[in-house]
Amino acid sequence: MPVLKEMDNSFSLLIAEDNLPSRMLIEKVLLSEGYGVTSVENGRDALERLKKQFFPIIITDWEMPEMNGLELCRAVRARNFARYTFIILVTANDAKAQIIEGLEAGADDYITKPFNRAELIARINTGKRIIKLERSLLKANEEIRILSITDPLTQVYNRGYMSKRMTQEIKRAKRYRQPLSLIICDIDHFKKVNDLYGHHAGDLVLKEFAGRLKGCIRDGADWIARYGGEEFLIVLPETDVKGASKAAERFRRSVAEKTFNIEEKEIRITASFGVAGFGSSADNEEISFQSLLCRSDKCLYQAKDAGRNRIESMQPFTGSGFRIKGKEGI
Repeated sequence: MPVLKEMDNSFSLLIAEDNLPSRMLIEKVLLSEGYGVTSVENGRDALERLKKQFFPIIITDWEMPEMNGLELCRAVRARNFARYTFIILVTANDAKAQIIEGLEAGADDYITKPFNRAELIARINTGKRIIKLERSLLKANEEIRILSITDPLTQVYNRGYMSKRMTQEIKRAKRYRQPLSLIICDIDHFKKVNDLYGHHAGDLVLKEFAGRLKGCIRDGADWIARYGGEEFLIVLPETDVKGASKAAERFRRSVAEKTFNIEEKEIRITASFGVAGFGSSADNEEISFQSLLCRSDKCLYQAKDAGRNRIESMQPFTGSGFRIKGKEGI
């Protein structure tokens, strides 16, 4: 969900009014206040416009051909648009029963004809306050959602999100018969960093390490999660094992070839990588997050046993076993 900007007078209001002089008068008032204006002649046209473009505020006449103001209010509320639309109902009848009927249909406010300019602006400002409150709530909820799926130290995804997202990625890859690869990586001898420089320095190394990994992935396609401790999981959709192994080599080099400047100390670290995945032709019910994780983890331990600072990859999973092949770090 995109970050919501503070509302000003630059957004567009939707006017639904079949009477031309009345519509032009409302347009003139709104334009003079700096608002953008989109006008239609009836509720049906207004609803079609709403399907294509979001309008935070609608000003609609009650009596219109094809679809009147009450029917428009009911249609807007029935559709449950992602963001709230504040509706001002314009009516020539100020009878209490009719006003109640309009509010019950979904209108938020009303104004009677002939309307006063200052009153119309005041009604719109009321709508703006409501919309601002809604946007603030949406923004706060989005911030809470991001915090709930993010590792607080490294700012990559956390383990809870990882498990849910990986299941979705595997289902999607199977459905569209696309390859998918998984890389698990681990900082070599990370305990020595903590022992020599302290846990605070170790935390800074983890943050920098995650940042370097993020700098090497495809934005909007690949993603990273902290699996635990100094282990990270990198997911590469639409990528076979061969391509993932090349990516892992980029990750390895980005870590090994530059020192980590931590609290005026130059710290050198390396990492080991295990790669597993399945190709576009794989169609086996045994393929799951756990099976991929198990295979990439076996490759990681193979890399550790073979001397660290290297990549071990596995032949694409087909459900009939696997074979490990190694690639030593350059």
